[in-house]
Amino acid sequence: MNIVQSGFFLAYFALVGCTANVDTEHSHPGPPDWESQRHRMVKEQLTSPGRDITNQLVISAIMQVPRHEFVPEEHRAQAYEDHPLPIGHGQTISQPYIVAFMTEQLNPQPSDRVLEIGAGSGYQAAVLSRLVAEVYTIEIVDALAQRAARDLKRLGYDNVRVKSGDGYLGWPEHGPFDAIIVTCAPTQIPKPLFEQLREGGRMIIPVGEMHDQMLYLLEKRNREVIQRAVLPVRFVPMTGAIQKH
Repeated sequence: MNIVQSGFFLAYFALVGCTANVDTEHSHPGPPDWESQRHRMVKEQLTSPGRDITNQLVISAIMQVPRHEFVPEEHRAQAYEDHPLPIGHGQTISQPYIVAFMTEQLNPQPSDRVLEIGAGSGYQAAVLSRLVAEVYTIEIVDALAQRAARDLKRLGYDNVRVKSGDGYLGWPEHGPFDAIIVTCAPTQIPKPLFEQLREGGRMIIPVGEMHDQMLYLLEKRNREVIQRAVLPVRFVPMTGAIQKH
């Protein structure tokens, strides 16, 4: 998994220090107001001018999912900021805008069975779980797969199944899938994934080398790929069996 940054939409914020006459010895700040931070994230990063997330079901799903629960403790204070965050093992939790954008482009339906390649933290799977019947997610880094499975179970996302394995190969015993979302970048569309997509199904996938990637929305029609380029992006490369092809 995961996204490193969006080519067009990644915003950078600087925290400017200031001093104030505060009695720190007697100051006891309360716990973070995560819900307010989540509302601000949606308003400023997803639905503000220049950002084009309009699907109310997607927006509602993102409002329901506590992103901070999928972020390591040392980065949790930044959980609702507009950029990816490290989750260990050289991977990241994707920028909130990209999660929303890919989800909206995939157009998930309530009866869908969705396959995700690159579980990472489990956050994208959690968002999808609020929109579809079943989510199957695969993570090649075993430690991340185990942590994502624990967090998803702990938070009650019971319609998500997590597998430790090579996403290039998909999860054929649970196919065909109505939709497939890929959050790491192969240099070509993996044939096993296309074969596991049902007729009329949709796939969103970044394709290309590290510094020259395009996010494509695909549809399977008469066993052929109908594709549309939707956004230049930069994701971590897909690893595993794809490197032998």
